[in-house]
Amino acid sequence: MRFDTSQHMKLGQQMKLAPRVIQSMEILQLSLPALEERIEQELESNVALEAVEPGAEAGDVEQAQRDERRDDTANERELTIDETGSNDFERLESMESSYSEAFDNEYSAASVTRSSEYEPRTYSASRHGGERDGKMDAMANTAARGASMHEVLLDQWRLAEAPDEVRRIGELLIAHIDDDGYIRTELEKIAELAALDGVEPEIENVEKTLKMLQWALEPSGIAARDTQECLLLQIDAIELESEEDDGALVQFVRKLIVEHLDDLAQNRLPKVVEETGEEMERIKEAMEWMHQLGVSPGRMLSDETPPVIVPDAAIEYDDEHDVYVPRILDSRLPALRISAAYSAMAKDKSVDKSARDFVRTNLTNAQWLIDAVGQRSHTLLRVLNVVAEAQRDFFDLGPQALKPLPMTQVADQLGVHVATVSRAVAGKHVQTLRGVMPLRRFFSGGTQTDSGEDMSWAAVKAALKEVVDGEDKSKPLSDESLAEGLRERGIDIARRTVAKYRGQLNIPPARMRREY
Repeated sequence: MRFDTSQHMKLGQQMKLAPRVIQSMEILQLSLPALEERIEQELESNVALEAVEPGAEAGDVEQAQRDERRDDTANERELTIDETGSNDFERLESMESSYSEAFDNEYSAASVTRSSEYEPRTYSASRHGGERDGKMDAMANTAARGASMHEVLLDQWRLAEAPDEVRRIGELLIAHIDDDGYIRTELEKIAELAALDGVEPEIENVEKTLKMLQWALEPSGIAARDTQECLLLQIDAIELESEEDDGALVQFVRKLIVEHLDDLAQNRLPKVVEETGEEMERIKEAMEWMHQLGVSPGRMLSDETPPVIVPDAAIEYDDEHDVYVPRILDSRLPALRISAAYSAMAKDKSVDKSARDFVRTNLTNAQWLIDAVGQRSHTLLRVLNVVAEAQRDFFDLGPQALKPLPMTQVADQLGVHVATVSRAVAGKHVQTLRGVMPLRRFFSGGTQTDSGEDMSWAAVKAALKEVVDGEDKSKPLSDESLAEGLRERGIDIARRTVAKYRGQLNIPPARMRREY
């Protein structure tokens, strides 16, 4: 075996993104709340970055902006607006070079190391002059996290009078209650786990403890093992508390749940009529009464709150010029500027070199963040301008007029990479005259109608929903009939596509939509 070394030349091309460009892409992808949080983190960690107070005088702000310009080179460097957008990220790369040149001209002997990440630094109280920290005050005034479902149930169970062994079995049973309020684990398995925990209960004791739980815990129906038991427990509680004289109806509902629950769930009402010998009106009356029962009692104890949607932009109608005009909703964001004091410190040769290097790094990071936030707004606004123009019919007529708008088409029109459009759209919401909706909704493929008009898949779904809403509920349309109804509107799609879109719209099949 022979080992030797040699030299070879290889010609190739590689594309590398500077860390600053990667950070700018990340900021472009952030939604408004996430960007607000990112800016707050940078304000805390970067001593050179300041938020302009809302009540600051215009003259003071202008003076501060003049003071914060580091030198003539930095004075001339501005974030230019390129209407074609062909060099969005090329400009970001040039920013990094201009920052380096500006600092090198000012500090020829200084060596600066710029971090590619925004690392948290030690928070200095002196920066705020000893004032109270507003963020700490806000945290202190924030409401505590609500109790979980299991914590609420355990608190209820502690009030029950039971021997220690039964109490421990009950706690183990509560631990196996899922988010819907059911115990889906076999009781034998729970008994085995209790034995491992030091308690060796008989299965009969576990079953008795379960019955105690079902009567002791609220809401009624909690700790049931299936839907039928859950509904029956709720009927038991209603009978115990109700003083109304509807016992016959309640007993009939109980019989339906015990003997015909699957048929009711599958909307096989004629079969229920045949097997019970009751009139259809009696069955429908019982089903109407059943609406007060719930199949997920555990959800009543969950402390889940829907996420708050904060629109990043708005598209409004300008009746004077008959156009839809996009607007960036960034009033939540603080106005940022470079600290004049730290900018002067970076130029002061009497300051220790390590301190000046630290300040220069913070000045670079601060200026980059300001430019990246501005670039985000600029790119997002350009994308919204294309959306407002391309989807004019949607804003005028509604969802059925939504047109196909692939991201590649928008990228070509703006002269940017499709990844830029994707990041600008990701996680963003836009406020329109037709409500707040995800910006991504305006970007989709589609099909052509018989008349040659483009129609997005979202518009096809809207047309499908209209056909379903207009059907005779006593004779609901099958998927094939729905496809035929769409073809009559000039939309030619297959039956399996109709079934797919019907499922996405949470529209049940024909037999489940039938009303007797």
